[in-house]
Amino acid sequence: MDFLVNLDVDDLERGIDFYVHAFGLEVGRRFGDDGVELVGGPAPIYLLAKATGSPAYAAGEPVPGAQRHYTRHWTPVHLDVVVEDIEAAVERAIAAGATQEQPIVTDRWGKLALMADPFGHGFCFVQFLNRGYDEIAT
Repeated sequence: MDFLVNLDVDDLERGIDFYVHAFGLEVGRRFGDDGVELVGGPAPIYLLAKATGSPAYAAGEPVPGAQRHYTRHWTPVHLDVVVEDIEAAVERAIAAGATQEQPIVTDRWGKLALMADPFGHGFCFVQFLNRGYDEIAT
């Protein structure tokens, strides 16, 4: 089984610029003017150009009243990006256009930085310390 990550963006070239510079990814394949594959991470990321205000779909049907917007939004799904140096990762992402939503917090399992990309998608940087999640696993 493989996972593919799909992210809607309102500006494909700006999305490419952000993800290449923030995460060190590279452009793989292009799919016309509306999509691009970014490679170099553990799973490919597909950026899909979708206009602001366009309808959102679930199970192939438009969701009544749901439209895409690219201001910060909440979703129960987000990416965690495991890094070796969280401070450097945060600096690189901010330089590329990300927003740091809270100061880095440190716990016995590791460090965590809550972030958002320029399209409103939340993500976290995680730097494991000691035994990582095994420090808190029961």
